[in-house]
Amino acid sequence: MPTLPNFTQFEGRYWDTAAIRNALDYQGVTAPHTGQPYSEAMLLGISGGATFGYFTFHYKGYDPQVNLLTRNTFDPMERIFDRLKLPRDLRRSASPSKGRQNLINALEEGFAPIASPDMWLLPYNALPYDEGMWGSMPLVIYSYEPDTGQACISDRSRVGLTVTTDDLDKARSRIKKERQRLILLGAPDESALAEAIRQGLTDTVALMTEKPPKGATKNFGLKALGHWADMLQKQSKGGWAREYATGRPLLAALTSAYTFLGPAFGKTWQAERDVYADFLDEAAQALNADRLSSVATLYRAAGRAWQALHSGLLPANLPLLSDARQAIDRKTALFIESGAAQLDEIVAQRDRLEALKTQSESDFPLTDADIADLRASIRSRVLQVLEAEEAAVLALKAATLS
Repeated sequence: MPTLPNFTQFEGRYWDTAAIRNALDYQGVTAPHTGQPYSEAMLLGISGGATFGYFTFHYKGYDPQVNLLTRNTFDPMERIFDRLKLPRDLRRSASPSKGRQNLINALEEGFAPIASPDMWLLPYNALPYDEGMWGSMPLVIYSYEPDTGQACISDRSRVGLTVTTDDLDKARSRIKKERQRLILLGAPDESALAEAIRQGLTDTVALMTEKPPKGATKNFGLKALGHWADMLQKQSKGGWAREYATGRPLLAALTSAYTFLGPAFGKTWQAERDVYADFLDEAAQALNADRLSSVATLYRAAGRAWQALHSGLLPANLPLLSDARQAIDRKTALFIESGAAQLDEIVAQRDRLEALKTQSESDFPLTDADIADLRASIRSRVLQVLEAEEAAVLALKAATLS
């Protein structure tokens, strides 16, 4: 039967690290320093850890978007695989029928296969289909039953997600570079863990303080936080006062930033600084380096600053913005706790948010003075985050050099 027996691995929260964590856990892999399954915190640290990126997008026909990165996005899965010397078997085919057979074979062999289907075509994501929008995110498939036409997926929720085999087939075929692709993992080389941790620590320092591997320096690390603060104050092109002055553009900017920064995008309320602090505590144990636990304290302080910033993007005391916040939080909580069991309510919250955007086009309840105060408040919180992040990463740099 192409269903993994006794699959209960629903602990991971962010696509890349969650998929690896859950696959390894199911396959009985444990970490040498704990004797427990590899934690998502450890995988985050090894992948390159905590960083920051600030990006804005303005595509014709779409709402503007403020995209905030909180972790390394430069090939994080490959870094984990390479650094842990994780054997992996890549199976892919341009043929949907061959792709289906590869999946069935993998399950029957006892693997928890990782796939990256198009998220827009998986109904539980409640994303309205758009020919111009697609995105592949890693997840684990633990059942594929052609006779019943159902497949089961582990993907960020605390419960399994069921889709039709037809929907999964289509989602696995939509994006060319991920077409019918599966990753089957072996067991890491335990002797590689210490060096993998060291490389991950080095990455975090570099990504926050040095020129990025690609892209503009102003968009990454500490400089990106300063750049964001500048944009919140700037009145000319690129500044929030001009690009997101009021109404729908402003609401879209705030809701997208709120979404990308928190649980709605697989992160924690503290922009994963709490998770990274957990990694540092584990790293201190694995490397016998107590100084890393002291750095973890600074990252927890940074996490509290991030949480204050996240909350300040959609303040609970401001009309319309608080309604948008409630819709995002409710939709997110429903998915995490119950998967697609309450999909109708999830869709209702999605539609509620869209209705608020429409309402904001003609009935935005904040005055120009209110909006200026909001920008100033957000900027103040960004600067507090910058101060906390700089203290944490400089302490991390000192600890890794000593």
